[in-house]
Amino acid sequence: MIDLHTHTVFSDGELIPSELVRRAESLGYKAIGITDHADFSNYQFIIENLLKTADLLTRNTNVIVIPGVEITHVPPRKIPYLIERCREEGARLIVVHGETVVEPVAKGTNIAAIEGGVDILAHPGLIEPETLEKAAKAGIFIEITARKGHNITNGYVVREGRKAGVKFVINTDAHSPGDLLPVEFAKVVGIGAGLTEEEVGEAFKNSLEIVRRSLGEKAAL
Repeated sequence: MIDLHTHTVFSDGELIPSELVRRAESLGYKAIGITDHADFSNYQFIIENLLKTADLLTRNTNVIVIPGVEITHVPPRKIPYLIERCREEGARLIVVHGETVVEPVAKGTNIAAIEGGVDILAHPGLIEPETLEKAAKAGIFIEITARKGHNITNGYVVREGRKAGVKFVINTDAHSPGDLLPVEFAKVVGIGAGLTEEEVGEAFKNSLEIVRRSLGEKAAL
């Protein structure tokens, strides 16, 4: 299992990074992205601390830990700039909190994330087909989420995303211990969203591609 969207006490998660990673390891995870909620008030704090923690945990567990952020509720016109700043600070994985239908995310967030070159657009809600087409052309990955509430529109995202030719990933958006999933249940999430078994396999390969791109030679999975 590779899960590229999780949270710790550095934002609104329940676990410190070491406990999150240990629990992931016990479920057979090969890699995990820690992507705490970030805006202009805290992105430097998150990245600085995750860079230290991720290196330590990667060396002392069987899990590759990728330090990242989830840019959340930032004004759309500021998202590309914050993506750039987070990369400059050393974030190896950048997720944007997309226009989920269960939160008042500002309209324009999805397209701003894509235009800013984000790695993964999370739970994008009723994302417009033309925005998905731009994501496909830019090689940006679209999330199918296991997160309660955000997953309401998974079926729509799969249907429209397939037409546009986007690349999917399956993530938990874990905030608590029970949110982490073994790989077999992650497959259920994908199939339940409308992916075929072959497409689920492709989504897992996409996650591996992101890990390799994020960490280079260190990602020998």
